[in-house]
Amino acid sequence: MPDYPQDTRQTPRASSQVAIAQNIAERIAQAVGQVIIGKRNEVRLAVLGLLCKGHILIEDIPGVGKTMLAKALARAIGCTFSRIQFTPDMLPSDVTGVSLFNQKTREFEFRAGPIMAQIVLADEINRATPKTQAAMLEAMEERQVTVDGVTYPMQDPFMILATQNPIEYEGTFPLPEAQLDRFMIRIQLGYPSPAEELTVLSAQQYAHPIGNLQQVVSVQELLAAQQAVREIYVADEVKRYIIDLVTASRQHPDVYLGSSPRGSLALFRTSQARAALAGREYVIPDDVKALAEVTLAHRVIVGPAARIKDITSRTIIHDVLAKVPVPGANVRQ
Repeated sequence: MPDYPQDTRQTPRASSQVAIAQNIAERIAQAVGQVIIGKRNEVRLAVLGLLCKGHILIEDIPGVGKTMLAKALARAIGCTFSRIQFTPDMLPSDVTGVSLFNQKTREFEFRAGPIMAQIVLADEINRATPKTQAAMLEAMEERQVTVDGVTYPMQDPFMILATQNPIEYEGTFPLPEAQLDRFMIRIQLGYPSPAEELTVLSAQQYAHPIGNLQQVVSVQELLAAQQAVREIYVADEVKRYIIDLVTASRQHPDVYLGSSPRGSLALFRTSQARAALAGREYVIPDDVKALAEVTLAHRVIVGPAARIKDITSRTIIHDVLAKVPVPGANVRQ
């Protein structure tokens, strides 16, 4: 039997470093939760992505708070915020920036594009052409942009929150697999419950709650928390469990293309962050199981025959979780 604690809310042996990361994450989640009502799990997933230095794809219908989630996250950590409203006529230089010739200095000067902010909201990203979407690939993976042969690094922390409407296809361009693979997490906010929607109406009667949202952590604290997350211990058995899940997603009969190794790393990193939020110094299989869908499903391409039967990538991940045996492992003493 595994020696992991069954209650993930327990905090045994939490070091001061892990406790600090847990405290920072909770402060951010609590602040953002004041704006995004009733979506505690989705807000915590966004914070997990932030702690893992990952990017997030928010796929949902209009009006459920996708933009506000990005704004609230940026305000809570005191980072620079930029919004890119993607349209079919947008050019790559509208995203990355452009070099302009200065008549006075007789030199070219770089005018940074909106991608150079710390928290970037890529609104309706699937409305841009593939050429413009490709302009974000270097920034997402290498955290830099190259314009006219000159490379400009991003400022830490750097995070892209992209939104897309899953039910509106006219005038849209599906995200290529290479770009989908660069998003660490895909989440859906969904409709609020009637009680939560009533709270939203009352909260916004006179002003939007984001107007009162204050910075709750400094950038230095966030960077320290990101480093602390990487120190979380992951047993070899848990690593093999992650690999087994990803391998099963590639070998599933309904899959045309399974998750990439980047998906394995995303599941690994987010599991570390979830353990930190629970106040643990080590990852347990429950962490992996809880995050498998949001980290792997968008990387899985369903085969044509399975799509006819309405089988989705989420269904496949749930099937994989049910079939792959959960390991037992000893926590490092």
